Amino acid sequence: MPALNENKISYDVYFAETENTENKTELINGEIVAMASPSLAHQKIIMRVSAFIDRYISDNKGECTVYPTVDVKLDDYNVVIPDISVICDSSKLNEQFCDGCPDWIIEVVSTNRADDFIRKLALYKEHGVREYWIVDSRNEKTLVYFFDESNFPSVYTFDIAIEVGIYKNNPVKLHINIAEIIK
Repeated sequence: MPALNENKISYDVYFAETENTENKTELINGEIVAMASPSLAHQKIIMRVSAFIDRYISDNKGECTVYPTVDVKLDDYNVVIPDISVICDSSKLNEQFCDGCPDWIIEVVSTNRADDFIRKLALYKEHGVREYWIVDSRNEKTLVYFFDESNFPSVYTFDIAIEVGIYKNNPVKLHINIAEIIK
């Protein structure tokens, strides 16, 4: 039987310890992890894509809500801050964070590429995200995981319009062309 990690902290301790700090951190497997400040290009992608999704939801009177950089409590030992979260179950929201996995998460790759491609991919899939996008501006590609249909990603270059899977059954589809949005 594996030994218990006595240094592992839970989300209530994490929130208490980070409540009055400006430092961006996440709680991954019971360990507080510092996050680097995002670049201006990273922030531009987050801002523009969030606004585009928000406009679609608003125009189509959707029930989901888009949040850039909101705390997401996945379980007692994992609190992450995805770059963009789309949450369709409003009962998951409280004044401080989202309690449970969003329906759609977008991460814009930054300095620690392994986090988005490996660690967060596994966490999000384990906790039930329906759709996960990894936007890689360095290579101008987006990996799209639509877990309702497959465990394997589709890869799109920035100039291709990507159909959003969680809205594929809506009368008005949502397509996102990263190159068009960030120009």
